[in-house]
Amino acid sequence: MNKGLFITLEGGDGSGKSTVALKLKEALEKKHSILHTREPGGSKIAEAIRRIILDPANTLMDAKTEALLYAASRRQHLVEKIIPALNEGQLVLCERYVDSSLAYQGYARKLGIDYVKRINEMAIENYYPDLTLYLKIDPALGLERLGTRSDKDRLDQESLAFHKAVFEGYEEVIKLDRKRFEIIDASQSLKQVVSDCLRVIEARFDV
Repeated sequence: MNKGLFITLEGGDGSGKSTVALKLKEALEKKHSILHTREPGGSKIAEAIRRIILDPANTLMDAKTEALLYAASRRQHLVEKIIPALNEGQLVLCERYVDSSLAYQGYARKLGIDYVKRINEMAIENYYPDLTLYLKIDPALGLERLGTRSDKDRLDQESLAFHKAVFEGYEEVIKLDRKRFEIIDASQSLKQVVSDCLRVIEARFDV
């Protein structure tokens, strides 16, 4: 692999993105230099914005404020971490990216997917992933998985109806760029989910 490769993991809360990303990093770093990162966050400034967005105390946050904060965090993360890593030929594994904003704020918050996409176009300047692995899971099962967490953030605590809307939002977002997405059944065992993801990555790219 001579140039950087940008892979994102998307999915509703409880779909296992963080755990799967760690396992993919372990498998892929045997051959390649990997940047494993996340959104919102990934850099000092972006992480500070993350704390504001996800603080359970911030229940009065306006939907447009939320969307703008995500875009601001994304911009800082992109220029500070992702772009330099890609320029160095690294494989970037990022938990969440612009598609999350389209599904969560665009669809579930009812701001409009096109509206939120326009906000983010300034932030990302056409830096779209080469591949997006969508970890698909029934929202009720995802929330059931979150049930044991002691550190639920503001979005984790949203209603099942909200998470169902996020699920529907992802279905719409995938239609916008179908070739970029690979849908992975996240209700399977962790081992099988990771295996399916690796198979897709290896089939698409020379890694």
